Amino acid sequence: MASEVSGIRLDGQVAIVTGSGRGLGREYALALAERGAKVVVNGTGLGGDGAEERVVDEIRAAGGDALAMIGSVTDRAWVESMAGSVLARWGRVDILVPNAGFVRDKSFAKIDMDDFRDVLEVHLGGTLNCLKALWPGMLDRRYGRIVLIGSGAGLAGNFGQSAYGAAKMALIGLMNTLGLEGASKNVRVNCFAPVGASRMNAGILTSEQSAMFDAAKLRSGIVFLASDRAPNRAILLGGGGSYERAQIVFSKGVRLDSDQPEELAAQWSQVSDMAGAFVPESAMDQVANEAANILPAE
Repeated sequence: MASEVSGIRLDGQVAIVTGSGRGLGREYALALAERGAKVVVNGTGLGGDGAEERVVDEIRAAGGDALAMIGSVTDRAWVESMAGSVLARWGRVDILVPNAGFVRDKSFAKIDMDDFRDVLEVHLGGTLNCLKALWPGMLDRRYGRIVLIGSGAGLAGNFGQSAYGAAKMALIGLMNTLGLEGASKNVRVNCFAPVGASRMNAGILTSEQSAMFDAAKLRSGIVFLASDRAPNRAILLGGGGSYERAQIVFSKGVRLDSDQPEELAAQWSQVSDMAGAFVPESAMDQVANEAANILPAE
């Protein structure tokens, strides 16, 4: 399939894509391989249908190079072993797409807390395990492209997805901090929040929406964020060939004269006024903004 991103190549680079035996992860793995990357196709293998090996075969049939690694990202020791095996085989890991995940959709009143924690353990814990195993090497080699997989459920909420939304929003904070820590070493960390038809949303999207949001139409987004042209600390939304950017902004705010809750309630509309809102570079921008509100104008 011809890709929509021209001039971007990943030749000689090595990518690990977790949860890539099927669904969106499969498309990410194929897209990176199509651009020349060697790809580790990871999954738990619990489906018993050899999905990961089939993706590897598909990549190799197209002239690429790929390796299936079967194991759970929630097992930190196994993730460390996977990273060691990949480094022994190919000598480097340039791209990480920690895509593995699942949902346990129920309203918060009804969800079992073990299910809630299981969702956090895969989406957030599994991502952390992969990052911890690969981050030092990327810093040492002064190159890395990390594409965290977010969701509109984290950015905007979605009924019945408190666990999923909490895990996905946690990744935004992780992205912002690691993006700062890796910037001087050319390790860029971004977040992709896709809409693509998969088993996870089969009960949510209509048949018409599933056709509209074919997962294959997400390939440009994942290639861009994995490439030399990637920004840093950006949230890219995408689905069906449409792409958007989400940003967290701070309002300029207002200083309270009395510092009483009644005055805050009275000033709420001014506190919420987004005229002059700005995108923070770090949490210290909150300190600077509030200090500017507090200090008298010269």
